[in-house]
Amino acid sequence: MAKDRARRRDRARPAPAVARRPPAPAPPLPLTHPAMLAAVLAAAATLVLAVTFPLADTDFWQHLAVGRVIWSAHAVPTTNLWTWPTHGEPQVLPSWGFRALLWPFWALGGVTGLFVWRWATTLAAFGIAWAAARALGARGMTPLVAIAACALVYRGRSQVRPETLVAILLALEIWVLERRRRPPGDAPPAARAPWWRGPGPALVAIAWVWANVHISYHLGLLLIGIHLAADHLPRRAAAPPAPRAPLGLTLLAAVAVSFANPFGWRALAQPFEYFFVWRHEPIFATIGELGPIDWSLNVWNGVPLAIAGWPLLAWWRGRRAGWDPVEIATLVLFLGAALASQRFLGPFAIACAPYLGRDLEAFVRARRWPGWCAGAGARAGLAAAACVALLPLGWTTPEFRPGLGIAPLEYPRAACDWIAAHDVRGRAFNSFEWGGYLLWRFWPDPARLPFMDIHQTGTREDRLDYVRAMTDPDGWRALDGRRRFDWALVKALHAPGVRTLDILDADTSFALVFVDDAAALYVRRRGPLAAVAERSGYRLLPAGEEARVRLGERMGDAAARAATERELRRAIAESPLAANASSVLTSLLMVEGRWAEARDALERARRIQPDIPHYADRRAAIDAALGSGPR
Repeated sequence: MAKDRARRRDRARPAPAVARRPPAPAPPLPLTHPAMLAAVLAAAATLVLAVTFPLADTDFWQHLAVGRVIWSAHAVPTTNLWTWPTHGEPQVLPSWGFRALLWPFWALGGVTGLFVWRWATTLAAFGIAWAAARALGARGMTPLVAIAACALVYRGRSQVRPETLVAILLALEIWVLERRRRPPGDAPPAARAPWWRGPGPALVAIAWVWANVHISYHLGLLLIGIHLAADHLPRRAAAPPAPRAPLGLTLLAAVAVSFANPFGWRALAQPFEYFFVWRHEPIFATIGELGPIDWSLNVWNGVPLAIAGWPLLAWWRGRRAGWDPVEIATLVLFLGAALASQRFLGPFAIACAPYLGRDLEAFVRARRWPGWCAGAGARAGLAAAACVALLPLGWTTPEFRPGLGIAPLEYPRAACDWIAAHDVRGRAFNSFEWGGYLLWRFWPDPARLPFMDIHQTGTREDRLDYVRAMTDPDGWRALDGRRRFDWALVKALHAPGVRTLDILDADTSFALVFVDDAAALYVRRRGPLAAVAERSGYRLLPAGEEARVRLGERMGDAAARAATERELRRAIAESPLAANASSVLTSLLMVEGRWAEARDALERARRIQPDIPHYADRRAAIDAALGSGPR
């Protein structure tokens, strides 16, 4: 009886709990598997869409102008052919190799060719970065999500610039170096071969190309140095050293071959000249991309995600599987550069992609997932959905919204049409941002060369006076007195504090002859352009805000309104980008009670600039006066 009761108690007791282990991660799929191919296509589409927005950085006009000269002359110019104050003096031509490569894309496809360049370089750079992640051991689909996230950071630097070619070179160098670091059993034969049959020649070739396409060549040399230093760090006993080709000779050869460029040591000195000398000049402080990250513009575009995500995942992986000194040093180099100057956000995104892909995959594989996630189709769907979900980040910023073409307000097309039609010639002053387009339109006409180009070419005195002329009437008078300009082409949209338009409006020796939302053109009232100033100079219409306020104060006079209306309608007729003129005309017509005409002028302004000031209030007043409700 006692034994029966004991048996019943034993049957009633619950069985001891057995620890449930998370299911083993699903094995990586081969590249040819349909699910992997679908995830890759989704990531590629994300990359293409991420960089498909209107071109706003119009430095490419000068890149094209120089590329055209290189192809037509079959030589690389070694003197300044681009600006008149120092014309003919010896000059290093920055990024000549990039410009020579870019020109055929424009020659064959125009604006479409420029977008093909953006798409091709973006896909190539991140495709190679993905290959580097796979060389690091990340063979699943998660690295594709990391690639898509890094593409959002890269997006802001995807304008048609030399950095787009640098992105490919950087990704290629990381891939070559990481293949060299594979474990012995996984290393390709080339990694165990003598120097001349290993990765050394490829790294030297990358260094040579890099030195001829951009002044950031030193980043590639530093990257080789990081791997060289890591080779000499002590290793854990459990990790026997892999037989790797030495990098010391490779680094020396890469440095030596960098001198093989049309300008020798002078080209290699440029990044050091910038760091120690040029960056301390005031003109470079006016260039936003040379400064630290502007967080007001980079909160919702993926930049914080990558800048915080890479260090955190590297720390998590280091504590779990051991620290990777190459990753840590690469992180410090490229994150430090990006935080100091946002122009390095592009290289940071490329350098981040392989390591973020590896670390993110390790993190994902360490989590417990529902059973339905194990299928190949489910994993591909999750990866594709994550890529697509990342894409809208940054679309709240107008310049990143999808679209093709060139942002019309970012280059002075109508102003240059006016210059050509009215034979404006002589010594030019220009906003340096417009120098590239002037070269594109008028080179080699010596009477239409810019005063300063996109590289701020000129004497140190010119650069200092240029900055003073932007804010101080005395600075403008000093510069004009020294250079004696015949005409001035100035940006119509300036950063806060820049008063160039107001200063030129107030200078009675110059007459405003053309103005739209992109640019304003002034000519000297005396001298070769006196007839142009007399015939085409505006009497009442200004370009700057200060004089425009005073113009509004005169609207109580009927004769002044009539004269101003004639000038506003002329400005509207001379450019398709005269939203400001249409806006001022709207206010004038409202004063006169010409409500239907005011409505048409206001809508014209809005079509050009959707964010035209006070649109809603003025439209409501017009609708009320016309007796119709708002649309």
